[in-house]
Amino acid sequence: MRRTCAAVVGSMMGIGLATALAAAQAPLHDSQYSDADIAYGAALYASRCVTCHGTQGDAIGGVNLRSGTFRNAVIDRDLERFIRTGSPAGMPAFTLDAAEMSGIVAYLRNMNAFDTAPVKTAKAGDVARGREIFNGKGACASCHRVGPTGSIVAPNLSDIGAARSAGSIQRSLIDPTSQMMPVNRPVRVVGNDGAVVNGRRLNEDTYSLQILDEVGNLRSFLKADLKEFRISMTSPMPSYKSILSGDELADVLAYLLSLKGQI
Repeated sequence: MRRTCAAVVGSMMGIGLATALAAAQAPLHDSQYSDADIAYGAALYASRCVTCHGTQGDAIGGVNLRSGTFRNAVIDRDLERFIRTGSPAGMPAFTLDAAEMSGIVAYLRNMNAFDTAPVKTAKAGDVARGREIFNGKGACASCHRVGPTGSIVAPNLSDIGAARSAGSIQRSLIDPTSQMMPVNRPVRVVGNDGAVVNGRRLNEDTYSLQILDEVGNLRSFLKADLKEFRISMTSPMPSYKSILSGDELADVLAYLLSLKGQI
């Protein structure tokens, strides 16, 4: 990403006039940016961009990343598109996962208000300590799986760092229900015989339902054989806001962000 930031501020000549006019009337930013995404983006900048652009973002002539103004990249999608496609002016195309892209865009949009002093060493936390907390104090592995280890009762987290942004993962740790995806909502079924099964829905069609129960067994049901099928809107995962300290949460976040599906 050495030239990513320069290219973001660069010509973007491939964007058509119609697109530019539409973007000019759109909000400057697509959404608010979480502190976690900005900090993660700062860490990415420090490791990949600072050599060329410097801590102030103005080491390249004619480019001032801290200005907050981008010549043609009006909205975030413009930035993302340009980072992915590159520029004939010298920027190569970059392949960033969802978390990395969210982070670098959030940091670029907020660089002018971000304290540059900690950029050299800014990290979301310590990966090794986060792994220890995940498997120890946090007891996360009792429900989640990472690679070949852990439980399959809750969603597999082996690639969570590539699929979710830093802000989304952080909110999941503090307020799990707010980030729960529909496919992961817990379900309760009661058969016509009165048997109760709680678990996580895996597949559903008009006539049948497959869930993973609380001990990890795959269970299949015909809806005609159920007298109750209820989907909960509340996550069974506890909030770690009062379980872990701020530093411990940062370490767990760093560990989860490191999970890119290559275990």
